[in-house]
Amino acid sequence: MTNWKTALFELQKTDMSFSTFNEVRAENLDFNNVSLANSKFTNANMRNLELNDVNLFGTRISDVNLSNTKITNGNLRDLVIDHVHLAGTSFRNIVIPEDLNLDDHSNSIKFEKCNLTNSQFTDCDLSHVEINNCNLSGLKINGILVEDLLKSYSQRE
Repeated sequence: MTNWKTALFELQKTDMSFSTFNEVRAENLDFNNVSLANSKFTNANMRNLELNDVNLFGTRISDVNLSNTKITNGNLRDLVIDHVHLAGTSFRNIVIPEDLNLDDHSNSIKFEKCNLTNSQFTDCDLSHVEINNCNLSGLKINGILVEDLLKSYSQRE
């Protein structure tokens, strides 16, 4: 970092709209009550970034490493997660808002073309869940193979 300028800023009530920062080292910054609407971060190291009480509506995140990230008390309505590695990921205390119209299928949570091998669902409300065109080999419900349940069901008919 030779030939770099060092500057310490304490900005208050300052409009920096449309500013450009290139090759800037800006570590340990503290933003409070700041609007960063329509900002763009490219090739940025934001390791250990902490976001509290932040509106990220309409945010697009791609080619990002979110390992060891924790999201709590978040609203992820209409979130799309595509081509993501979820090894070791936990979903806990996930709820569908009570005011949501469950008859409107556009409000449903969808898992499409997912490999959920060896996943575990514990104490989950799976009422009205539909499973279509899925590989169910080895799938157990309360310790009972679903394949055996389906065979038993088809033999009764």
